[in-house]
Amino acid sequence: MAAGAALGLVFQEVVAVLHDAVKEVGSKALMFEPILKSLESQLGSLAPLVEDIRQLSEQLDLRKVESETLIEHMRKGEKLVRKCSKIRWWNYCFKVHYSTKLKELDEEIVKFCQVNLQVYSTRNALLALSSMNRMLQKVDSVVESLETPRASCAVPGLRDVTVGLEMPIMELKTLLLKEEVQLLLLTAPGGCGKTTLVQKLCEDDQIKDANDLFCHSASLQDGSSYIPAEEDIKKIVRGCGGFPLVLKVIGGSLRRQKEEVWRSRLMKWSDGRSFVSSDAELLACLQKSLEFQYDKDNIEDCFMDLGSFPEDQRIPVAALIDMWAELYGLDEDGIHAIANLQELTTRNLASLVMARKDASEVNSYYNDDFVTQHDILRELAMHQSSQEPEGQRPRLIMNISGNNLPKWWMEQKQLLINARLLSISTDESFSWSWCNIQAPKVEVLVLNFQTKNYTLPDFVETMDELKVLIVTNYGFFHAGISNFQLLGSLPNFRRIRLEKVSISSLFETVVPLKSLKKISLFMCNIGKAFENCTNQLSNALPNLIEIRIDYCNDLLELPVGLCDIVLLKKLSITNCHKLSALPKGIGKLVNLEVLRFRSCTNLSELPESIRSLHELSTLDISDCLSISKLPKHIGELCNLKVLNMKGCLRLRNSLPESTVELKQLKLVVCDEERAKLWEPIKEFLTELKVEVAEKDINLNWLPK
Repeated sequence: MAAGAALGLVFQEVVAVLHDAVKEVGSKALMFEPILKSLESQLGSLAPLVEDIRQLSEQLDLRKVESETLIEHMRKGEKLVRKCSKIRWWNYCFKVHYSTKLKELDEEIVKFCQVNLQVYSTRNALLALSSMNRMLQKVDSVVESLETPRASCAVPGLRDVTVGLEMPIMELKTLLLKEEVQLLLLTAPGGCGKTTLVQKLCEDDQIKDANDLFCHSASLQDGSSYIPAEEDIKKIVRGCGGFPLVLKVIGGSLRRQKEEVWRSRLMKWSDGRSFVSSDAELLACLQKSLEFQYDKDNIEDCFMDLGSFPEDQRIPVAALIDMWAELYGLDEDGIHAIANLQELTTRNLASLVMARKDASEVNSYYNDDFVTQHDILRELAMHQSSQEPEGQRPRLIMNISGNNLPKWWMEQKQLLINARLLSISTDESFSWSWCNIQAPKVEVLVLNFQTKNYTLPDFVETMDELKVLIVTNYGFFHAGISNFQLLGSLPNFRRIRLEKVSISSLFETVVPLKSLKKISLFMCNIGKAFENCTNQLSNALPNLIEIRIDYCNDLLELPVGLCDIVLLKKLSITNCHKLSALPKGIGKLVNLEVLRFRSCTNLSELPESIRSLHELSTLDISDCLSISKLPKHIGELCNLKVLNMKGCLRLRNSLPESTVELKQLKLVVCDEERAKLWEPIKEFLTELKVEVAEKDINLNWLPK
């Protein structure tokens, strides 16, 4: 304890000394003013947090919450800062040298705060630990050490009285009983009383009545389904063995069902015994909830498809829409895909998380939406997909650890599979050369990997029915991908989605993808990729209809050649904060229907040639902070129906006179200040609705 407190005190003193030096010199050394201001800001933010750490370090046995190396650098930094006041303005060499050193110190402090020590998390953890320690001083309880069977849900009882847990228990119970909660994780450092808290929670009458949870999941309280007898409910609950997840899934499967469905389900559990004494029986139990009556919308297939993505990872809704549009013929706009995901959420088989949407985004924008799934439910999806021999499955999902390929794969020199969906996930240690696969019926290929470099399997070249390719890098760094030239031979290839990859290799040798309809790039490094294909895009992608680029932070400008892809109908560039200008020839995209530049914070204007986009129905420039005016001839957009300009804070002047010519405009989304600009326009456009967007605390527009 003394060591931690002493080191914390030293660190606090060093920060204070450096902070004072920066403030003192900053007013004198004008040539260093920008970097000194940055240093002052960083140190000002750091100081109160360090005080918290120092104080708590004296109370708790914490060894090192800061870096001795950083302390030494900050001591040298204080001397460096004071030397800056003595550098003359004409001494350029010294100025560059000292500026570089100061910048390195500034970056080291930023890294210290944000990455290495995560001071905010440390402070909050210490505050929680201190609070729990105080509470534990009042708690005198010993937990009996009980051996319970493997699948038992019994919770060891408390032997002595506990005090001070009323509020934490109330908060936990409130969270646990929320409808949208499928899993509640309780974390704290060792010795804080997690076990005691959970044991006390399990003694609560409302929690023990694991009946209330089932009734809540089945929505029996709203009268939308058959109401079974109380004894029948108890029979189902007993059969579920007290597993909350099982109760919620089975309850969700019976929601809004008629009496015949309930009777049928009860007959399967007529003996009233627990049927989840092992993992296999747990899966078998959950299987019974997968009875989808009149499943014309392929909901069960959609559930099993979720197993194509790695465990504990968010599944992008946009990727699922691409998959299901080709596999099941669901609509391109995603309306039916969202309906299926909502049904799975209602039945507690998955969780659909959707960002708040205004009127212009409903049924059209899903870039920020994702799906999560409990690992047991993912296991269930994969279990359902593996009921047939590998070569005969309609959906083949492979998870490869290291270089350990499945035995059935290694045993065959040439593996023939009949799946329509093939998913292959590899980890960071995978380095095996791909074995030969014949997959003539695969329509969707999902490749998940974690290595810095990745090679598309050679067998892709023979997938003549392939329509969708989804490549996702789950590693920490962007990855390079090779073998893209294989895609040029695929006659039915329509959609490609790449996530967290460097796409320079994609355009090193421009391969004609004549059937490609849609390309999606998410968090990709674009670099100078477009420079190599400026005049070749229209030849390589002659039938491209949609482009989506999201969170590609090094995108500076769009290639001029993009304006020659005349069949393009949707162009969506979002959260690309360095994009500063658009091609002047964008008006050549005469078939464009949707143009979206959401959260492109450095984009300063729309080209005047936009006036030629007579098919444009939706224009989204929301959160484009640098746009200060609309194009002079915007009124020539004769089919424009929706304009989203919320968050365009610099757009303060009156709107162009031609705005009154937007006769088809039905909806404008903006904030209160911009809404006032539209008041005079509404006199001419009588059917126009101006919707003031709700203020949303959303940091997605910030550069990452």
